Amino acid sequence: MKLYIKYLSIYVKSIMQYKTSFFFTTLGQFLISFSAFLGIYFMFYRFNSVEGFTYSEVLICFSVVLIAFSLAECFFRGFDTFSGVISNGEFDRIMLRPRNTMFQVLASKLEITRLGRLFQAAVILIYAIFNCGVIWTVDKIFTLVTMIIGGTALFSGLFIIYASICFFTIEGLEFMNIFTDGGREYGKYPMSIYGDYVLKFFTYIIPLACVQYYPFMYLIGRTKNVLYSLTPLAAFIFLIPCLILWKIGVKHYKSTGS
Repeated sequence: MKLYIKYLSIYVKSIMQYKTSFFFTTLGQFLISFSAFLGIYFMFYRFNSVEGFTYSEVLICFSVVLIAFSLAECFFRGFDTFSGVISNGEFDRIMLRPRNTMFQVLASKLEITRLGRLFQAAVILIYAIFNCGVIWTVDKIFTLVTMIIGGTALFSGLFIIYASICFFTIEGLEFMNIFTDGGREYGKYPMSIYGDYVLKFFTYIIPLACVQYYPFMYLIGRTKNVLYSLTPLAAFIFLIPCLILWKIGVKHYKSTGS
């Protein structure tokens, strides 16, 4: 942990050498995600509800998924850009160092500029909390926190899968964006609005619905089943095959000779 904090402090010092660039990049991240928020706002300006869900309720889904994605992208960005490490032969150097390879990749790339997106999501979540009509008991607060933590774990796992595939393909496969960026877009609304097949896919294959839809239904009182508040834990179970795939990839790694 001390070494990771050291990596983080070095990275922060480096980006602070170009404060103006950091500010405008962070602002850009804020504005990019703000356009997605405007899409929701104007739709609800025209329609009062979507599949029975109110504006404030949908904002909970939107903000929770955006916070989770932003945290994963901020601290697990090294896996998202891992194809470059493979193609230019830098992974040879990583394997020679007396540290865990996954830790080195994790600490190799930090995207603090994603704080702009995170800040916007936090503001929207605070607004939604005070306007959604939910009575915030201890179990509801616990559910909301686990949704964010579980969502971060889920997107982190998807980044790890993307990096693991690079061991076999050398280059990153763009189809993974369907589940990373696409998952963030799907998560703007309760998963049930996309139909039964999509809901089942994001329940049993990639458990995005387990960190978004099911605990959300418990939050707003659509179900009294307390087990729905525990479904975000499925994200940590999802991490297990992700880590196994990474280890398999490392064992099958062959240097590019760069």
